[in-house]
Amino acid sequence: MEYRFTDLDHEDIKNIIGVNDTNINLLEDLYGCGIVYRDNCFKLLSDDTKLFRQFSRHMDYLVSHCKEELIDYDLIKQSFILINESRQEDFSDHIIAYSNSGKPFRCKTANQSEFVKKVKSDDLVFCVGPAGTGKTFLAVMLAVDYLKRGEVNKIVITRPAVEAGESLGFLPGDLKEKIDPYLMPIYDALDSLLGSEQKDKLIEKGIIEVMPLAYMRGRTLSESFIILDEAQNTTDKQMLMLLTRLGFHSKMVVNGDITQIDLNIANKKSGLVIAREKLKDVKKIGFVEFTNSDVVRNPLVQTIIEKFTL
Repeated sequence: MEYRFTDLDHEDIKNIIGVNDTNINLLEDLYGCGIVYRDNCFKLLSDDTKLFRQFSRHMDYLVSHCKEELIDYDLIKQSFILINESRQEDFSDHIIAYSNSGKPFRCKTANQSEFVKKVKSDDLVFCVGPAGTGKTFLAVMLAVDYLKRGEVNKIVITRPAVEAGESLGFLPGDLKEKIDPYLMPIYDALDSLLGSEQKDKLIEKGIIEVMPLAYMRGRTLSESFIILDEAQNTTDKQMLMLLTRLGFHSKMVVNGDITQIDLNIANKKSGLVIAREKLKDVKKIGFVEFTNSDVVRNPLVQTIIEKFTL
């Protein structure tokens, strides 16, 4: 059974096939059969008509995106999930934001799309899920978009000063300087969206604040987009303190992974776990649960997470 490409030039075909046929190899793994490219078409080495229909829908999807995007592992894997779970909403057509270089950013999974919708509709959103699901990057992306459109005047990004098996005490500087290395994923996201120079200017002016959670006490944040990252490492008191910073015309996103709790306080329950239990039925508070299938890093990451959580 053959899927024939039409109206695609040589570069489009190369994009779909991948360097050294890497995309074909991934497709073979996903569909469990051989796939051969020859004479402008893919030949599926299977007589399963249902499988071929799924493969054809998948190819239609990739063809529709190949002129604008790099067809890579992430896009192929997530579109495979989309097609085979029969979710017909093409959430990836909606551009959330653009990078500093003009690259469009789109949701790659249905749960990412749900997260974006929740942030737009609710004042406070909890996002819980494993590493690699895009929680931090999506939150920062939305914060930058809200700032650019004038819907907020400030972005505040914070996280608790809890070590992941290492000691902050041996690092030089004050608390903020000690924790800055732990905030690198956030700085990387800001660099990607704003460029290093623009990011530094906004931080210098106080329009973007990136700081430890301990610095948040006593503040009221109005017309701001607040992000709490690594929320699984807050205590109940820290979580309450942060949530009560929410002022008028503000948004708050609380991100965390409850499988990576590093609290070293005996008999203390994670503030993220407590908040999820106590606030789950409150209106204007949204909850989004990411799973291993939302991992958008190298496909090996999904396998590693699954093995480590058995």
